[in-house]
Amino acid sequence: MVNDSPETQYTRSADGTNLAYQVSGAGTIELVLMLGGIPIDLSAEEPGLVRLRKRLTGFCHTLWFDDRGRGASEGDPRDAIAEEVFAADLTAVLDAVGFERPVLVMGGEGGGLAIHFAVSHPERVSALVLVNSCAYYVREDDYPWGAAPESLDHLQAAITANWGKRAPVELFAPSRAADERFRAWLARSLRIGLGPDQVAAIVRAAYERDVRDLLPSISCPTLVLHREGDRYIHVGAGQYLAEHIPGARFVVLAGEDHLAFVGDTDALVDEIEEFLTGVRSGSERDVRTMTVLFTDIVASTEFEARVGSRQWSRLTDHHDAMVRAVLVGHRGREVRSTGDGFLATFDGTRGAIRCAAEILARAKDMGLDLRAGIHTGEVEMRGEDIAGLAVNIAKRVCDLAGSGEVLVTRTVTDQVVGSGIQFEDRGEHELRGVPGRWRLFGVKNLGDRSNAVR
Repeated sequence: MVNDSPETQYTRSADGTNLAYQVSGAGTIELVLMLGGIPIDLSAEEPGLVRLRKRLTGFCHTLWFDDRGRGASEGDPRDAIAEEVFAADLTAVLDAVGFERPVLVMGGEGGGLAIHFAVSHPERVSALVLVNSCAYYVREDDYPWGAAPESLDHLQAAITANWGKRAPVELFAPSRAADERFRAWLARSLRIGLGPDQVAAIVRAAYERDVRDLLPSISCPTLVLHREGDRYIHVGAGQYLAEHIPGARFVVLAGEDHLAFVGDTDALVDEIEEFLTGVRSGSERDVRTMTVLFTDIVASTEFEARVGSRQWSRLTDHHDAMVRAVLVGHRGREVRSTGDGFLATFDGTRGAIRCAAEILARAKDMGLDLRAGIHTGEVEMRGEDIAGLAVNIAKRVCDLAGSGEVLVTRTVTDQVVGSGIQFEDRGEHELRGVPGRWRLFGVKNLGDRSNAVR
């Protein structure tokens, strides 16, 4: 768990409701951040949120607060649907921390509330940043985005029936769909303070909130950011916002994640920083040279269908425990489970190769066929996660490996010259999304009594 959270404090709204908030950073720009409805007391558990806050507080004095009825704030969350209630709560929190005219950074359906506040209280808003947001999300003849009007009753019923179960990560954060830890954290975060009927009413109200007629009245500088593949709110709805807000700047970001703190948060903050300050200071990157290992169960979907879900669950539990034990034995560091495999890093290349070979051999004894890909290069540390081209290369190499094969790049073979480990040339390959052609090698022999599994 990441331990990086400011102190939670309270203030009262005009009707006496206690509202929880946190303040961090010492920049000269006042900024209010409301993204995804995540309780502020749980934000420190997600590295993506920690990184987002760290970047913003590098140039802003940043305020986060829980809507009434969510997280640590009192009240009924359905009351916050009303624009006048939201405005009163936001004003109370701004006054409590001494913010006069902050920048409002709002995501998703909350964009409608931010737009209404910016128009009704222009003296309290210096700029507006709308992230993966919309002005309305019910389809009409001249507005082709959002839910069909006749589907709203079904949508509300489906939310009520399914709330509190598995978080819809495939919709909100597809890049983290295989991360069960993230899925469990998101489900817990969304449940706190929100029951099934409450959330269904809130989502429906957010869809039906129509602020399109307010857009021409926005007088503050506005930045509209939208991920091109957002599966929850279509990028066209973001483009509509920008086209109807005077002088708005529209930036399309790469990625599919709706949640702003998932995916490439640095690209998002870079745009916000340039919009507010005119410059990009760049992220404070922690880059290290490491050996990256990906493992993958071959044809996992077909295998599960053949043996049944119960047997598959038992097998994967044993697989996961085995991989973790082998990683410890070779001084590897588990980064995350990918659902049917693992991502791990090593300080030494030789240990990564021997670890991969042992994992594949033990998996074979369990009746599972695995493959592995290894590359050595610079990785960027992002809290408990890693990113960078070296990670992408290792994943592509793993995808090309055959069943029972440890496949590596030329960089890896160069690192273990003289170790006795033997390789077989697998020729040059194109790695999707990676420049150039890459010569790959299969591990043939480990140079001791143990042999590679292929």
